Amino acid sequence: MSTAPNRFNPSKVAALIPAYREAAHIGEVVQRVCEQLGTVLVIDDGSPDATADCARQAGAEVIIHPENSGKGAAIKTGLRALLEREFDYVLILDADGQHLPGEIGRFLSAAASDSGDLCGIWVGNRMHETDGMPRVRLYTNRFMSWMISRLCRQSIPDSQCGFRMIHREVIPHLFCESNSYDYESEMLLIASQNGYRIGNVPVTTVYADETSKIKPIRDGLRFWKLLNRYRKKRPNV
Repeated sequence: MSTAPNRFNPSKVAALIPAYREAAHIGEVVQRVCEQLGTVLVIDDGSPDATADCARQAGAEVIIHPENSGKGAAIKTGLRALLEREFDYVLILDADGQHLPGEIGRFLSAAASDSGDLCGIWVGNRMHETDGMPRVRLYTNRFMSWMISRLCRQSIPDSQCGFRMIHREVIPHLFCESNSYDYESEMLLIASQNGYRIGNVPVTTVYADETSKIKPIRDGLRFWKLLNRYRKKRPNV
């Protein structure tokens, strides 16, 4: 874990967008992210539609999975690719427009003002403004965030928010077992296990015409299996 002085350079931040069947939204998302950051990498996770073409036309670099492998697998593909380049941070956001590219500056400002022990991951926090969030998601997010916070031994108000920024020092630790939505929780557990702080950045709750790809029963079981694995490593939690 680094304690080196903060020399934040916004030109050394790349955007990573995992995408699956997002031809309707990805073009606009990429265009708006390109207004904020110089490098945008889209991982098309085996989409049967024109997701990859729309992303390229909007200005993104694109890597295509030959088949659908899961959001976590797509993120890991992007992290591997960007780790080979000279970026200090990777900012991750969803392809469906749920995360506002105009709020990327909030993450950049948080990293620029960071001091002391390195904050390994900055996570978006929607919990200060929940009026637009469906009640089921709100209660589920609060409960899951409480569980993750206990295991991480630090407060993470919105552990399920995929809008986040990761320092390159953390990335080599993140090539783990999870390949689906549980990966977003596991990366927080791994970062905490390795002594990194996890910071929070207020972001807006946006729910429009997107359809959630989360399968409650299947992905819920994956989450509980993940928690049980990490509980065994921290039996007193």
